[in-house]
Amino acid sequence: MDFRLTDDQRALKKGVRSLLERRFDRDALRAAVDGGALDRGLWRELGAAGFFALRLPEQAGGVGLGLPEAVLVFEEAGRALLPGPLIATFLAAGEVDGAAEGEVVVTAPDGALVEWLEEADVVRGDVTGAVPVRSVDPLTPLHRLPSPVGAAAAVGLLTAAEQLGSATWSTDAAVRYARTREQFGQPIGAFQAVKHLCARMLVRTEVARAAVYAASVTGDPVEIAGAKLLADEAAVDCARDCLQVHGGMGFTWESDVHLHLKRAWVRAERWLPRARLEEVEAAAL
Repeated sequence: MDFRLTDDQRALKKGVRSLLERRFDRDALRAAVDGGALDRGLWRELGAAGFFALRLPEQAGGVGLGLPEAVLVFEEAGRALLPGPLIATFLAAGEVDGAAEGEVVVTAPDGALVEWLEEADVVRGDVTGAVPVRSVDPLTPLHRLPSPVGAAAAVGLLTAAEQLGSATWSTDAAVRYARTREQFGQPIGAFQAVKHLCARMLVRTEVARAAVYAASVTGDPVEIAGAKLLADEAAVDCARDCLQVHGGMGFTWESDVHLHLKRAWVRAERWLPRARLEEVEAAAL
């Protein structure tokens, strides 16, 4: 089976990355951290670009693409740390009026947690008894449910795609810093310990990429569980290693590394947590 991206898929990734770099650059990211509110203008612009209507058929006003293309789009969203209940709104397109166009914000439980509950226009599922909790990620306000609910496997796959995008960002950021930061008269990337950190980050990311892309083609729940396990590990561990490469600078608030680590922690609790994912894999084996 050939998992290489087609020209159209590469163009899709490039187009989404270009849109997010233009509309949600680092200044916008830091403004979102400081402001905390969802950017409704950006949400509508995503809708106009076909972000939420990607899988709707063309006769219904959608783009007519499939799950593999959705994974590529959410990978870019994860790379940019795009905030908001993206997955819930995406899955509601075609079922909730205005979701596909980005005119409404939709949220839904994805286990024990609900994201952006107070800013959502539409809530899908029972959130009775949900209470606000302090989120480790300043870009993801959370409510916790008294009893966890089930979520579709598509939630796990698209979350894994976001984790993959974040792992890619962390790996790229670590390599860039290792090439430019100098110690003892040479770039720190020349030191074996730093080389090993960056190499492990790349391996984790590419193994997760293969699993996520493959699961997007098969749609198999067990393969999605495995892909989420690998993507969660890649996002969390790559962010930690990226922070390590940056040294003391990585621990400062103005560095973006900590935002990727915190978002990776939150995403790791979506759909099924690690222990449940391992049980799914063990049962299948």
